Order: sequence, then structure tokens, then C-alpha cells
Amino acid sequence: MRLILLGPPGAGKGTQAQRLVAKHKIVQLSTGDMLRAAVAAGTPVGLRAKSIMDAGQLVPDEVVVAIIADRIGQADAKNGFVLDGFPRTVPQAEALDNLLAERGLKLDAVIELKVDEGILVKRIETRVAEMTARGEPLRKDDNPEVLKGRLAAYRTQTAPLAGYYDAKGMLKGVDGMAPIDEVTAAIGRILGGKAAGKKLAKKPAGKSAAKAKRAKAKAKTKKVAKKADTKAEKKAAKKAAKAAKKAARKAEAAKKAAKKAARKLAAKAAKAAKSAKKAKKVKTGGKGRPAKGKQGRVKAKARRRLTKAS
Repeated sequence: MRLILLGPPGAGKGTQAQRLVAKHKIVQLSTGDMLRAAVAAGTPVGLRAKSIMDAGQLVPDEVVVAIIADRIGQADAKNGFVLDGFPRTVPQAEALDNLLAERGLKLDAVIELKVDEGILVKRIETRVAEMTARGEPLRKDDNPEVLKGRLAAYRTQTAPLAGYYDAKGMLKGVDGMAPIDEVTAAIGRILGGKAAGKKLAKKPAGKSAAKAKRAKAKAKTKKVAKKADTKAEKKAAKKAAKAAKKAARKAEAAKKAAKKAARKLAAKAAKAAKSAKKAKKVKTGGKGRPAKGKQGRVKAKARRRLTKAS
């Protein structure tokens, strides 16, 4: 299980991180602790970080990410880890995403402890007053003004991480002002739901397994049926297109045949009309009078001769 706890200074991240470590057998990764451990171990990254810190400079993101990369590769981090104090900025979150992706890992949840900053400052003021009254020495961070400065830095640098992880659907909010045990229980419910979801996704049990198997078989049957229907539809569409094309060719042929028959009929009619006209001309002798027979023409010719002789 790989987690990130978000929240301003005094929200109780350290307390909840320790409880998560004990319950889930994971390791708590604190940037400061990891830097000191790397420096003490004399690792290449640790030596680089030491030279930077000795010069009074802030350790750059790439060095911090490199130290985290070394740390999560160790055997005790195999079951997972909870990050406390890192990432502090969106660029650090992006670098962490890239680091985990390179190793085939991903975060399980990002839990934000939501608190009222005004109440946190009042708590510090009350604690300082009580410790002073008892004559107890104060720690450096038991200072309202210091806390106000740290809260301002958190709002500027770290608070945008809530929006970054919320956009990824990973952010879960918990009321950090509730009693410690209630905060622990709320975190447990969030992580318990995620663990149950993972278990079911990995291996459905009993009736759920049978139900999942039936659903899978049903989905497969639907897929095969859909494929068959699609194939039949394509075949029918292809056949219809072919028939339509054939009908179109026949219609075009019939149209051409009709035109040809009409032309023949018109030619035949014209020829018949011409023959009829010629026959009429012969019958009338070309003068519009009914023609006489051969004998009549001979007699008429004889009469014209007699008339001329007389």
C-alpha cells in the first residue's frame, strides 16, 4: 500500500503515519529522516545532498526524488510506504508520478487531513502558556509566530497538491479536527474500501465468481451474435446492391430496345406513307383525275386524230 498524507503543520500527519505503519506493516518515509540517513550512509546521493546542505542551500527536487527512489527500492518498503512531508509542491508530485511509473508502481490513495488553521494557532498558544506556567522548556516549533509562517508557506507551496490529486480522482478528505482515534477510523474506512475493491477485482469468490463467469459468457455470446448479425447484414446489403445494379442494367437495356423499336416503327410508317403517295399519283395520272385504262387511252387518242383530220 502506497500512501501520501497531506495537511498543514500540526494537522496530525505524523501521528496517523505511525498508526498506518503499525497496522499495514509499511514504512514511513519522511524527507528529513531520509536525507539524514542518506548522508550518514555516505551514498552518492547522500554525499551530494550533504554538500548542498553544508553550503546552506535548499536540496533541489531531483536530489530529494533520487533519495526517495533509493529508499523505496529497499526490502522493508516492499509492502508499501506512507509519505509524510513529500511531495511539497506540484513539480515534486509530478516527479514522484514519473518515478513510480518507471517502476510499474502507483499510489493507492492521497489523504488530506483538513483542519482549521485558526484553531491550530490557538492550540499552540495554549500549549506554550501551559508549558511556561509549569516551567517546562519550549521546543523550537512551539511558537505561534513560527507556526503562522509555516502555515503561510503551506498555503502557497503545498495546498495546490490537493487540486492536483483531486483531478486524478485520488484525493480523499478526512476531518483532522476530530479526535485522533476518529481520524484513524476514518482513514481505515477509506483504505478498507480500496483494499476490498482490489480483492474483488483480483479474484471474485463463491457466487460472485460464478456470476462473473456467467456475465462473461453472456457478453461473449452477445459479441458472437452481434458479429453474426453484422455479417448477415453486410451479406444482405451486398446482395441487394448487386440485384439493384442488375435491375438497373435491365431497365437501361429495355429503354434502349424501346427507342430502337420506336425508330423502326417510325421508319416503317414513313415508308408506308411514301408508298401510298406514289400509288395515288399513278392512279390519277399525275393530274388529279382518275386514270383510264389502256383501252380508254387509245380511244381518246383516236378521237383527237379524227377531230384534227376534219
